[in-house]
Amino acid sequence: MSSSSPQSRLLQVAGHIGGSGGGDGEGGLPPVPMVAGDSVGPRLTGKVAIITGCNSAIGIGRATALQYAHNNPKALFICDISNTNLPALESELNSLAPNVKIHARTFDAADEASVAAVVQEALDKYARLDIFFANAGALGAVKLLGDITAEEFMETLKINTLSVFLAAKYAGKAMQVVGREKKIPGGSIIATASTAGVRSGAGPTHYSASKAAVINIMQTSAFQLAGTNIRCNAICPGITETGMTSRVWEVARKRGTEGKIGQINPLMRGAVSDEIARVALFLGSDESSYVNAQFWLVDGGLSGSYPTAPGKFF
Repeated sequence: MSSSSPQSRLLQVAGHIGGSGGGDGEGGLPPVPMVAGDSVGPRLTGKVAIITGCNSAIGIGRATALQYAHNNPKALFICDISNTNLPALESELNSLAPNVKIHARTFDAADEASVAAVVQEALDKYARLDIFFANAGALGAVKLLGDITAEEFMETLKINTLSVFLAAKYAGKAMQVVGREKKIPGGSIIATASTAGVRSGAGPTHYSASKAAVINIMQTSAFQLAGTNIRCNAICPGITETGMTSRVWEVARKRGTEGKIGQINPLMRGAVSDEIARVALFLGSDESSYVNAQFWLVDGGLSGSYPTAPGKFF
């Protein structure tokens, strides 16, 4: 069998992780090849991860950092352009996971030199990079099409889209580096998109366009990185209470209409950040080893149907 064949690559990965579980062949059944480790124990053991957009106290970045730290990575870089909450998050993570190396870094995720630097730092310190969660983003001005300026449009694309491109560009190279602990290349690049990037009606034009681009960058990157064992996927949250959307919840609570947030999805509620972070954990772990070039809609079912009136079909 050729060492470059898909089957041999699978066996190489499975052998490195130690997963050919599912029994030892007793009773005449062959063992089940497994790429991931034990699904009951920690899911990121030994991995090095970078997460951008971590400063919001109620954001997806912080929630994901907590989930990642709880799952025993070797090191975790928590990053944001603002550092008002990063020191507190760093302290929180150190208390939660004292054996995980936590590094708080302040930089613009859309600045090429800064992204290159944090990726290189991970390689210099740990000789590996396994996960890059490009989560930094902004809603931009909430305006109608005719009121959005060209400058506002381009600024939103810079924050939401250029940052993802840079993450894929530099993480895609770094994840191919192997060494004493990381024997084979590979990793997971994850980007936060939105249901607004899939269909209209979930955000202003510039925001929606930027998130559609995020989805495409992940899908294109997956094929550009074919054969490297690097997976690229986007997460598309629906309405989720974060720092970016906090104004929606604040106004609704004052009006007593909080229960109406998310009412047009079949779960009839908005999400909390941890519900998105759980998907980011899955995509960062080896349990998603065959998930690639996808956009995961985590929106309570909003995107699953055209608009309907409850109980009516026509």
